[in-house]
Amino acid sequence: MEHQVYIKKSNGETELFSFEKLRRSLRSSGASNETVETIVEKIQGQVYDGMSSNTIYRKAFSILKGKHKSTASRYSLKRAILELGPTGYPFERLIGALLKERGFNTKVSVTLQGACVTHEIDVLAEKDGNVYAIECKFHADARATSNVKIPLYINSRFLDIQQQWNSNPKNTTHLKQGWLVTNTRFTADAVNYGKCVGLTLMSWDYPKNNGLKANIDSLALYPVTTLTTLNKREKHLLIASDVILVKELFDGKNKLVNIGLSDRKIERVLNEVQQLCGSDCN
Repeated sequence: MEHQVYIKKSNGETELFSFEKLRRSLRSSGASNETVETIVEKIQGQVYDGMSSNTIYRKAFSILKGKHKSTASRYSLKRAILELGPTGYPFERLIGALLKERGFNTKVSVTLQGACVTHEIDVLAEKDGNVYAIECKFHADARATSNVKIPLYINSRFLDIQQQWNSNPKNTTHLKQGWLVTNTRFTADAVNYGKCVGLTLMSWDYPKNNGLKANIDSLALYPVTTLTTLNKREKHLLIASDVILVKELFDGKNKLVNIGLSDRKIERVLNEVQQLCGSDCN
């Protein structure tokens, strides 16, 4: 029988540990029911009052990695995105790639003139004659949230750009909407404000079933930081050479050679790449 244990969250608060929540997160990473129950059983025998949620994650990840590396990669997605920092540019590249897979023409890091001042736009996306200005709010701390001040600021910038764009007779497209994307979460006020002014918001799990995690999983657009066969230094070397996505390594043996990997390790990495994104690598 699963016993009640209170664990410490990353923000210092305590909460009742949910074995069912652990099961859901493992299943969503693609773990089989048998693997899920094996991990839950082991965690149940080790968890205690006051244990940190991070320690529980590491234990589950370690077991999962020993059974199936690509499943462990998907399980580590949230932390892998945090590792894309410290700058926000790799995250912007990831968002640009997500939109491109959804049929948008995208540009990353664009300077646009507003009615009043110039603005740096993280991602500019166009589809069917409509243009969208996307701002990416990257956090290196999973505890961070974007409060209402962020969408207030982003929306004011968007309105300045929109006024200039749509009044310019040389533009053949319509600047329709601003978006704000973060890798963590929005406060309730931020979400309500976005709904009120028509600013599209996307966070780790918002909108429901269409948040960042759901989109990355459905498109298999995993960042290289998810790869369990690479250490932190090797991941950062790839990011420094502008390799952000796992799929960029599918035919990228030279990119792995360039960061000093042996032939044996390259084979292991490429095997994990194939398992992780499969036919979506092409």
